[in-house]
Amino acid sequence: MDSKELEFRGGQAMAAIPIAIFLVFCALFFIVFKVFDMTALAMCAFIAIIIGGVFAKNYQHYWNAVILEGIGSPMAVTIAAILLVISMFAKLMAKSGVAEGFAWLANTFGLHGGLFTVFAFVSCCVIAASTGTSIGTLFTGFPVFFPAGILLGANPVVLASAILSGAIFGDNIAPISDTTVASASTQNYSRREGSAEISGVVSTRFRFAMAAAILAVIFFFIFGGGGQVQTGAEAALTSMNPKGLIMLIAVVVLLVVAFKTRDIFKAIPIGIVVGTVVGLVSGVFTWDSIFSIQDGAIGGFLFEGFSGMVSTVLFVLSLFGIMGILKASNTMDRIAAFICDSKMAQSVKGAEFSIAAGTIVATALVGGVTSASILTFGPVANEIGKRKHLHPFRRAVLVDCFSMTIGAIIPFLSAFIFISSSVINSLRSEYQFIPTISPVDIALTSFYPLCLFVVLIYAVITGWGRKFEGPNGGEVKTLEN
Repeated sequence: MDSKELEFRGGQAMAAIPIAIFLVFCALFFIVFKVFDMTALAMCAFIAIIIGGVFAKNYQHYWNAVILEGIGSPMAVTIAAILLVISMFAKLMAKSGVAEGFAWLANTFGLHGGLFTVFAFVSCCVIAASTGTSIGTLFTGFPVFFPAGILLGANPVVLASAILSGAIFGDNIAPISDTTVASASTQNYSRREGSAEISGVVSTRFRFAMAAAILAVIFFFIFGGGGQVQTGAEAALTSMNPKGLIMLIAVVVLLVVAFKTRDIFKAIPIGIVVGTVVGLVSGVFTWDSIFSIQDGAIGGFLFEGFSGMVSTVLFVLSLFGIMGILKASNTMDRIAAFICDSKMAQSVKGAEFSIAAGTIVATALVGGVTSASILTFGPVANEIGKRKHLHPFRRAVLVDCFSMTIGAIIPFLSAFIFISSSVINSLRSEYQFIPTISPVDIALTSFYPLCLFVVLIYAVITGWGRKFEGPNGGEVKTLEN
């Protein structure tokens, strides 16, 4: 592909036309018409891309950017593949009755309402921290905890937010997370060779993540209850039993494989195979539950899970197409340069606020894909922080943690929100008592990202945890004269 910058008639600001049009469509769908259809959003994204192409000076270059740097980028293709593979496991768990098993277990121990919401949050924290994948945790956590929690009086919106928050928290502190690797590798030492060590980054950010998690637990407990049993749930409550809990064997195997190999593409297929075997041997489901063809209709969790995720994959790819335009036009680079040269970045505290602002903006512009935003803005944060001698650990923590805050949960752009909404809609076909959940409501009650933002702002203002780079790259509390 031509490496020359993608140019537009009317100036480079016109590169923002596709994302602006797409945001207008999102606002109309979500706020005005209350429609949450991924296929429709993907269509709107492509309409925005087509309109934006009118202003491109080189139409072929424009579409090369959409396809090669956007839709066909390794990040986009990887996410699409993960979604399609893991959706089959999610549907497997939904059909296995494991949610009813958790309802039985939580009901036995009196974990109702807000307590169950906290239970779901903590459980998802452990899953995400063990596997290092927030997306994988969403697909594992929702089928297990969401239906069970609603049966036991949890607030559906807050429960969904708790599962989402747990996934983000675990990914935030996991040493095997791609965000951890990205944030550490982009922050270099000034006084010796190399970049920030992962172990140092993890230990440094733990205090901030835990402070936010404790605050989030309080909010989840207070607001996580008060839900009402939905229509059709009474029968499920009276007939719930622990049989489905045997399917947790598949979840455990999946987590162990993911932790050992750090490869989600190995973990998910093994989880599907183990889950299928366990389900058949235990009698939880039959062969028809796996795959079936009857009267010209295809059924089973393999097909239903795959087909149910196609619309989300189309949306993800279309959004990455827009991101390809921003990348090829160097819009992201201009935003980074503007922040780096601003007056705010001239003081230590201002430099940290600049890193915060840049990270949040970058995260929003890449659809809440935190690893992509860190890789995009990390080098800029490295330059800003090095000018003020901030230690690489501190810089890595700011980039990593701020990427998990507001920018990651914008309902019109966030992959986390869209995936959560998609899984919930998929579960609604299995459990009639699950209500429609607005992506906006999920974002507004995502207490961990919101609390983490407050904690980090406090850390920047007060200097809590701030360290500078001393001799040989060591951490010092104050700058040397």
